[in-house]
Amino acid sequence: MRQRIEDLSVELLVNHGAQGFRFRELADRLGITRATIHYYYGNKQTLVDAVAVQYISSLLAQWEKNWAGDARFVDKIVGMMEANRRRYLAFNPTPATNHPWSFIGRMRVDRDVIGAEAQAALDGFGPTLERFIMAALDQAVARGEFDPDIPRSDIALQLVAIADSAGSITQDGGGFERLDRLYRSFAHIVEHAYGAEPGKGRRGAKG
Repeated sequence: MRQRIEDLSVELLVNHGAQGFRFRELADRLGITRATIHYYYGNKQTLVDAVAVQYISSLLAQWEKNWAGDARFVDKIVGMMEANRRRYLAFNPTPATNHPWSFIGRMRVDRDVIGAEAQAALDGFGPTLERFIMAALDQAVARGEFDPDIPRSDIALQLVAIADSAGSITQDGGGFERLDRLYRSFAHIVEHAYGAEPGKGRRGAKG
């Protein structure tokens, strides 16, 4: 029951925000009583915090698996984009819709009305993702994918910024295509500028 409550709470929080989130709608959608939700979580603040902490923890576990894998670094960028696409499609199953879909983006908007645990989870998201990306860049350099002097921190910072802005990028662009292009173009720029293969990047450039 807890998992069902938390899964649906993600959807309702994205759609309505923390202030518009209501136990009544959650209970009606699940076919349970509000007393059941209170039994598990006590109050709305406790539930919102629990959902935020669990969601961010789960998302970071997915990102860690992506960035620690054996794929090329540029393919890991695309892997991150495809994970975003799956979340986008969960809220936008047809091309005719362009609904909000980013839980983290929604929680950042509601930062002032969420609890300390949820705020701490939000604060830790960017730095943790940045560490995953930095480690993946170190791995890529060690495998000869990039020049050793590739600006690791700059690239990691840009990818975290894209992740943080993914929801607004799709909404401003009217769909997922703009975010798709942004990830792929960034991967292309990184590979073209710093790829260590002959004929690519600075090592292959003719002076």
